[in-house]
Amino acid sequence: MTAGSRGDVAPYTGLGHRLHRAGHEVTLVTHGRFASLVAGSGVGFHALPVDPRAELESARGRGLHRSASGAGKLIRVVELARRLVGRMTDDLLAAARDSDVLLLSASVAPLGHTIAEGLRLPSMGVYLQPLTATREFAPAVLGGGSWGGTANRAAGHGVGLAVERVFAATVPSLRSRLGLPPDRAGVARRTRERVWPVHHGFSPVVVPRPRDWRAGLEVGGYWWPYDTGTELPRAVAEFLDAGPPPVFVGLGSATVPDAGRLSAQVVAALRRAGLRGVIQRGWGGLAADGEDMLTIGEVPHALLFPRMAAVVHHAGAGTTAAGLRAGVPAVPVPVQFDAGFWSARLVGLGVAPGVVPLRRLTASALASALVRATRDPAYRERARALGTRVRGEDGAAPVVGAVDRLGGRGVSRR
Repeated sequence: MTAGSRGDVAPYTGLGHRLHRAGHEVTLVTHGRFASLVAGSGVGFHALPVDPRAELESARGRGLHRSASGAGKLIRVVELARRLVGRMTDDLLAAARDSDVLLLSASVAPLGHTIAEGLRLPSMGVYLQPLTATREFAPAVLGGGSWGGTANRAAGHGVGLAVERVFAATVPSLRSRLGLPPDRAGVARRTRERVWPVHHGFSPVVVPRPRDWRAGLEVGGYWWPYDTGTELPRAVAEFLDAGPPPVFVGLGSATVPDAGRLSAQVVAALRRAGLRGVIQRGWGGLAADGEDMLTIGEVPHALLFPRMAAVVHHAGAGTTAAGLRAGVPAVPVPVQFDAGFWSARLVGLGVAPGVVPLRRLTASALASALVRATRDPAYRERARALGTRVRGEDGAAPVVGAVDRLGGRGVSRR
């Protein structure tokens, strides 16, 4: 069960496929617009009613761009999510009634955990970001970094309470509906924090498991999206073959205030750096014209990124992972939430020359970063070495093992 943008969904298609191959019956429960992502994977699909793209493009969604700080954006997204979570509850519950085990992303964990408790189902978290408080870094959704051990941990707990606010109006009525007693003392939340198992779908090379995390919080490696494609679209392949490796530019599911202006800045930066470009429209609506530029829709990153000289992206968890897997340098352009955290990791790992935040992006700043990323061989060498390590991990295996261990409590197998 997951909710959010494409990046909050795609990794679970690959994880679900691995569970399917291991003999489990698997259903992905998420927004209806993502149904096509499981085609051919052997994973079933149960649609949730909310359309995340429509919400981001609404007046409330566009309001996220008015907040310059991570805390401000978090407050706005909490209020936006509060309005939506109740609309998903019936479908989450219906899907759970047909299940034996619930695997829950962070975006639905409080609601899913309540459902699991009420239906007496085993459950565990499958998270794409490190969300448990730690002294080692500040909360990922606030941009990461470090404010000192005590402040890092306190901020982590504060973010956890903010997330609980999303579900504050929905969980009490759901508990009553399921015949559960009121949770006035916050026992359910503390249970999740203290003993509930959570597997994290990112590489320990990229984010080492914090030393102060309790037992049961595991970091095993990335979950790669399921993808049946083996060849690039003809127009893309022809463009790649017609010249030197280009640079990919895409912001995924992030929306932007002025797509035309941003597109012009991107094209100007690429041309100043003497580079060809592959521009992905994404939800932001980027586009470019000219023989040295190609505008594309959805193309599997696993096929496209290895052919790039570098990747410029919004530093979402999934796109960051795809770039690392491909072994190519990056120029992160963080937009919001955990993007600042992943951007800092890319710089710290030596595969990105620096961060160009969307709010401060200019053609000059982006061109300068592109020149460094593509002309200094050290970035490509480090990216190539890191890609080899990341590709050698099997992040899905620990999750499959954990689900197998839950088998004694009724997990479905064909």
